[in-house]
Amino acid sequence: MSVNLFTFVGLYSRLLDIQSHLLKKGAEHAVAAGQSEDAILDWRLIDDMQPLRFQTMVVCNFTRQWTARAAGLPVPGAIADSLSLAEFNAAIADAKTFLAALTPEQFAGRDDAPVTCLLQEGMEPTLPAGQWLTGFATTNLYFHMSTTYGILRSKGVQIGKVDLFPTGL
Repeated sequence: MSVNLFTFVGLYSRLLDIQSHLLKKGAEHAVAAGQSEDAILDWRLIDDMQPLRFQTMVVCNFTRQWTARAAGLPVPGAIADSLSLAEFNAAIADAKTFLAALTPEQFAGRDDAPVTCLLQEGMEPTLPAGQWLTGFATTNLYFHMSTTYGILRSKGVQIGKVDLFPTGL
């Protein structure tokens, strides 16, 4: 599969913008309801699902780590899910800075480069970088960002489809 892998850098930067926007809307809602901004980080869609803090951690980590893997670069260290809202906002800014430093040349000719990653015990797939980004990584990022959206909506945060385009179309 041949794709322009560098286009995912821009897509992932937009996903970080959306995550940041959703966190801001959630924090505003929490404060208006007499809660702390950080209270949103422990909100869950349902009891057996990971909380908002986990969803945000994944979006921050995967946008940096998966583009690095596809480009054949050293994989940045993971952030923890124990951060405050302010620290998550800083992590989003750091992830955007990381993405902004990537160049098309780093991805050139890497469509078929094998990418292997231990996802969990017994699950360590090797996929071509093009398939990794188009099929696996992007699907996962949208899942965790959409879960953020679902968590916030379930808590009464007034957001809608327009909030998925905070920087425009």
